[in-house]
Formats: sequence, C-alpha cells, structure tokens
Amino acid sequence: MNISTASNIVTITGNIKSVRDYQKIKESIDSLIASNNTIIIDIRDSISITSSIIGYFTKLVQKEGIDLSIKVGDASLMELFDDLNLVTLFKVKKA
Repeated sequence: MNISTASNIVTITGNIKSVRDYQKIKESIDSLIASNNTIIIDIRDSISITSSIIGYFTKLVQKEGIDLSIKVGDASLMELFDDLNLVTLFKVKKA
C-alpha cells in the first residue's frame, strides 16, 4: 500500500490489509486534521479495508466532527461499505 497527501486529500493505492497500513493512514490523516476539518480519502484500488480503519474513520466523523468523504475505485469495496451501512456516514462515492 502507498499513501500520499495533497491539501486535504489522502490518496491510497494498493491493498489495505495490515496493521502497518492502518498506522500509515492514521498518521497521514492526523497530520491533515490539524489544519483541515474536511478530509477526502481516495482509495483507488483496494478491495477491502480493515476494521481498525473503519473504527478510526467512525471516530473522526462522530466524535471529532470531521467532514469525511471517501471515493472508492473498486466495486467490491463499495459493496462492503454498503453492506455495513456506512455509505451515508462516510459519504462514500464510486470514483
């Protein structure tokens, strides 16, 4: 997995699958929320996402009031967010 940031956009390429991936995503987003209340996450090709990342995103939205939106490139990941009823909470859109 690779991650890059520009302005308030976090772009993730490759599959999200490990604890290290979670740590890299959290570090990147934590550095952005210091100066941005709106975060856009672009998950280009991962087919899944870990539960720890879902928990972290939920905390950002519900406890910290961050305006989070997620763009997904893979239909399987979109389906996962839909199955978990998270499309509305995270403003998930197919890229």
